[in-house]
Amino acid sequence: MNAPARRRTIGLWRSWALVAGMMIGSGILTLPSLLAAYGSNSFIGWAITGLGALCLALTYAHLAARKAGLGGPYYYVQQAFGARWAGCVAWGYWFSLVAAVAALTLSFAGYSATYLPWVSSSTINSTLFGISVVVIFMLINLRGVRDASAVQVVATVFKILPLLVIGIMGIVFGHIDDIPAINPNEGSPLKMVTAMCLLIMWAFIGVESATLPSEDTIAPEKTIPRASILGTLTATSVYVIATWGLMSVMPLDALRQSSSPFADAAQVLLGPGGEAIVTMGALFAIGGTLNVCLMMSGTIMLAAARDGMFPSILQRQDTQGTPINALLLSAALSIVLLFFNTHASLLKGFEVLLILSTFAVLMVYLATGLASLTLLWRERHAQGGVSWWHVSTAVLATGFSILAIMGAWVLYH
Repeated sequence: MNAPARRRTIGLWRSWALVAGMMIGSGILTLPSLLAAYGSNSFIGWAITGLGALCLALTYAHLAARKAGLGGPYYYVQQAFGARWAGCVAWGYWFSLVAAVAALTLSFAGYSATYLPWVSSSTINSTLFGISVVVIFMLINLRGVRDASAVQVVATVFKILPLLVIGIMGIVFGHIDDIPAINPNEGSPLKMVTAMCLLIMWAFIGVESATLPSEDTIAPEKTIPRASILGTLTATSVYVIATWGLMSVMPLDALRQSSSPFADAAQVLLGPGGEAIVTMGALFAIGGTLNVCLMMSGTIMLAAARDGMFPSILQRQDTQGTPINALLLSAALSIVLLFFNTHASLLKGFEVLLILSTFAVLMVYLATGLASLTLLWRERHAQGGVSWWHVSTAVLATGFSILAIMGAWVLYH
């Protein structure tokens, strides 16, 4: 089924906000504490993961410049391997987004409790508050991609500013002491690196975001590649500056024990008011990522429904091109998952869902890397040549995806 004709509204900066806004979420707010256990070895993890994420961005940029298609990874896998494997990607990616919405909603509720104490007074209250958050962002997305992407630009700017303020102030007024290199589990260096890559990769998930709403993107073959690379470089720069400043202010032992490292650093640098700045930044960070996850969940369902991978009823779009039924179904399932938070045994099940969600995203990245290599191989025979630059980045992206999947096995086996 062809897409309804309508005005494209996503330009470079809105597309950039989808990528950077998806990446910079709740992960960076707690990641420094998790990585403190590795000491200076964590910089190795940042270097390898940053390079891997950039290779993924370059791979998506090449695929989009070749030919942009609705659904991003789903579309590229379909071109390379056919409907069956594309269907697996669509279902896995959609599930990962729905689970992420539920998890982000609980995180949003946790940070909101600073100003709304009743939210944390019981699991029922936090769940009901979470449902209201999902409904609000669902309504934003139902207004159309234009409004949702505009909200995303604002959220991205306001989530970046507090991280940069703390990072720059920490670099200027603090200092980094000698940090020991630590291998916490005393395993092989490969196991240590793979475990770190998985942890850090949580902060880079979203590199593919600009590729999904191609039908709403202005000049997608040009805009998507630029936004993918610019968004990844933006997130990487923010992470490095923020983490460097954080480690300049907080001793390694204190950082390891902190449950809210940026809030603690803000109190040191800005006094009691610093925590409020970090809390507001955290709400924008989580809300922005939640907004993108909902938008992408509807987009991937729409793309797959057109090809018969999802029920045909999910193809319905309004005059703005909004996949109404797909968004409603995604939001409804996220709300169902929120009820896993009301019981301890259910919460354990929710943790399992998140692990599976992480695996699903990594498998999507692996499939995309393999799809890029396959399409390049076909072009080699059709055109009599191939860009070794594109081949190199696709190989590195594929290898990094495998490394991250190995990390999931190391952490959760």
